[in-house]
Amino acid sequence: MAGMRDLLDRMHPLFAKGGKLEKYYALYEMVDTFLYSPPDVTRGAPHVRDAIDLKRVMIFVWLATFPCIFMACYNTGYQANLALANMGLDTAPGWRGHLLELFRTGNNPESIWSNFWHGFWYFLPVYFVTFLVGGIWEALFAAVRNHEVNEGFFVTSILFALTLPPTIPLWQVALGISFGVVIGKEVFGGTGKNFLNPALTGRAFLFFAYPAQMSGDAVWTAVDGFSGATALGIGAAGGVEAIQAGGITWMQSFMGNIQGSMGETSTIACLMGAAFLLYTRVASWRIISGVILGAVLTSTLLNVLGSDSNPMFAMPWYWHLVLGGFMFGTIFMATDPVSASMTNTGRWIFGALIGFMTIMIRVINPAFPEGMMLAILFANIFAPLIDYFVMQANIRRRMKRTMTPVAEAAE
Repeated sequence: MAGMRDLLDRMHPLFAKGGKLEKYYALYEMVDTFLYSPPDVTRGAPHVRDAIDLKRVMIFVWLATFPCIFMACYNTGYQANLALANMGLDTAPGWRGHLLELFRTGNNPESIWSNFWHGFWYFLPVYFVTFLVGGIWEALFAAVRNHEVNEGFFVTSILFALTLPPTIPLWQVALGISFGVVIGKEVFGGTGKNFLNPALTGRAFLFFAYPAQMSGDAVWTAVDGFSGATALGIGAAGGVEAIQAGGITWMQSFMGNIQGSMGETSTIACLMGAAFLLYTRVASWRIISGVILGAVLTSTLLNVLGSDSNPMFAMPWYWHLVLGGFMFGTIFMATDPVSASMTNTGRWIFGALIGFMTIMIRVINPAFPEGMMLAILFANIFAPLIDYFVMQANIRRRMKRTMTPVAEAAE
């Protein structure tokens, strides 16, 4: 690594102010600070000094998604290999089938190795396009504004890719990440100034612009001519009984061996990431607890109220927690430090609002069986307002405590 450091130091004058490549300094700075800690640090009051910088925070979040990345590859391949076996096909179609034959990985749904590599060839193009197109937008805005490349895209790219179905056309991937980066973040000034989660903004754009490729039964399994509904889709039609009748158990949902977006199906993978983020204090435990508490209370209340016409009223809270993107959104999306509430009390309220809205959308509105994405975006809009009222309440309490001794002294 010493050689790389020397190389970057020799190249620095070319990109520094007055150098031949001055306009590309943002790209140089992006590579330099990705490999090494930034040399510029705060050294005196009133700044808060810490041993970690923003880029390392983003890398921690990226590392926390590794279990979800593994499950994205494994489950995508598992669902595809299982569908091929059910349809009586020996090999996967197209260039992916040729690669699987070349590397002799096979199409056995009982093989972890075979499932992982089959799914990997679906996940890799989606993430590559996401990173390439989104990175170009980030570099373009950084060059025009003459500042460093925002670190937030490192996380945005992987989260966006994990929320997509495996069959999505790559041009839609490029369009979705473009909308999320440009409209969801850069128009507001970049990382730290956006009020919506960029990854969810891009995902929501694709959901409403191209619903045929983002929902329905034919988009979750990477095999042409095969359709399979998500557990939430089945539950919306017939409740928990229909889910279990379809051969889906709670443990399957917890492990993630069900239909769904590539990286959202496995609750245990999300919990592994949560343990790392909570250990490093990157994610807020208050937001995570608030989301779960809000969902549990809301679903329990709806269970008590009941409904003769809507079977989703009877779905217990422990099923809601393992279905769809609930846990993925709770851990990786709701805890976004930029678009979430900043105050401790506000984080409880922010999280509870997400949990409440998710259950209400899933149960009351049959047009959106998922609910998590819309709930988080809804809460993002109200996060500044939540923090405002929390701070105003704190101010009033402090003023009351301050004025009480003065009033008593006057008496």
